[in-house]
Amino acid sequence: MDNQTKVTGVILAGGLARRMGNQDKGWVDFKGQPLVSYALNAMIKVADQTIINANRNLADYQKLGFPVVSDQSDNFDGPWAGIVAAMTLAKPGLLLVMPCDSPFFKASHLQKLLAARAENDADVAVAYDGKRLHPVFLALTTSLSHSLQIYLQSGQRKLETWLEQHNNVKADFSAEPDIFININSLAELNRLEKPAGIDNR
Repeated sequence: MDNQTKVTGVILAGGLARRMGNQDKGWVDFKGQPLVSYALNAMIKVADQTIINANRNLADYQKLGFPVVSDQSDNFDGPWAGIVAAMTLAKPGLLLVMPCDSPFFKASHLQKLLAARAENDADVAVAYDGKRLHPVFLALTTSLSHSLQIYLQSGQRKLETWLEQHNNVKADFSAEPDIFININSLAELNRLEKPAGIDNR
């Protein structure tokens, strides 16, 4: 990657979180901190600028001191809508994406996404755990903004289908698949809060 290439990070916190009782997952407390703080702590170590994509509690997110952008519609269209919205604020270069509910994904993992994209001169690097893709963990060129917007406007939502249309590479995290554990329900939150859960050091 060219040292002049700007990396814009986006934290996806715009979902409805139906399995969490429609709570705003970014503000769900995990081990004494809101979930969004873990994502921000990872992203700010890697990105030149960081954006939060949120559709609720905007004033609270703005108090964190980062630009906040909402989806371009009120339909809660999923992670792609958040990525498209972030593209409107991103500097030309790369967009680095992660969700707000994966507290075990660290700065080093984000660096690995960027490295995989650069080493393969790919349009997109997507995280892979050895069994399946995790397409909300991405490093992609901002030049794909128009393609992504057209894809969304066509009514399609399946992330993998769009990825297949571009030069993509898998960033292999098969040695540590647990980093993709995300908190989707109160039961998962309670299980991970217990000492027997994953060490978050």
